[in-house]
Amino acid sequence: MKVSLYGYVYTLYTRSFQCYGRNEAEKRFLATLLQDSITKAKLANPCYPRNYVTTFTGGHIFGSLCTEDLRPESYDPNDVITFEGTGNPSLCREKVASLFTFKACHDQAISCFDGVYQPKVKGSFVAFAGFYYTASALNLSGSFSLNTFNSSTWNFCSQNWSQLPLLLPRFDEMYARSYCFSAHYIYHLLVSGYRFTEETWPQIHFKKEVENSSIAWSLGYMLSLTNQIPAEVPLIRLPMKPPAFIGTLAFFTGVALLCLGFLVYLCVLSRNRRHSRHALDHAVDSE
Repeated sequence: MKVSLYGYVYTLYTRSFQCYGRNEAEKRFLATLLQDSITKAKLANPCYPRNYVTTFTGGHIFGSLCTEDLRPESYDPNDVITFEGTGNPSLCREKVASLFTFKACHDQAISCFDGVYQPKVKGSFVAFAGFYYTASALNLSGSFSLNTFNSSTWNFCSQNWSQLPLLLPRFDEMYARSYCFSAHYIYHLLVSGYRFTEETWPQIHFKKEVENSSIAWSLGYMLSLTNQIPAEVPLIRLPMKPPAFIGTLAFFTGVALLCLGFLVYLCVLSRNRRHSRHALDHAVDSE
């Protein structure tokens, strides 16, 4: 699509992939852990920090359109499922990779995602929202190398749950437990999905704001809708060239002013005649 912004026209590629958002991807991840487990008593989650234990209902995991196909035969939305973190970054990366489908990408030279062609990445990119907060949890910001991202991910994912409040600038259980999953998810999405390499990865800038303005999907949506509105009212084409039109306009303006002056002259003349006649009649009456 072409986007016109401040007089410049940009060619952008846009595509939405349902069920690949971070939140839905994590639900699919939990569902696959349940499928792979022999027992439902306590499921090991390699992406959760060590010694972290939490529970979810079946409805929380399988109540989404993205996970309904993964429901077990004995599905009950009220079932309580317990997950225990093992803090295993290698296994976490391997498990998260299973969420992505690249089987349709037969030609390794072509970048595709979920069987859909993707143009080769070029230029600079801004990763915001969940990308930014995940990088911040890894103590990273701005632009950095892929190797730095991986080493920070491994270090964070190996931590004990009790250590996270000391590492995170702002601790919130709901987000803290999932930062490791998010980091591996970001890796597979950008490297395996969009084909960023060690050379192109530094072109990604993890930011919360741009020029002191917050950015989100809603801003892009607004810009997209704005570009569907004509930038300006179509101009009426004149039947003659501008110099000729200006000359003609000046001529008729002069004629109009002369006519107006002549009308004013006639009005004044008529008024004077009436005044003179009135004075003469008054003099005759006096005699």
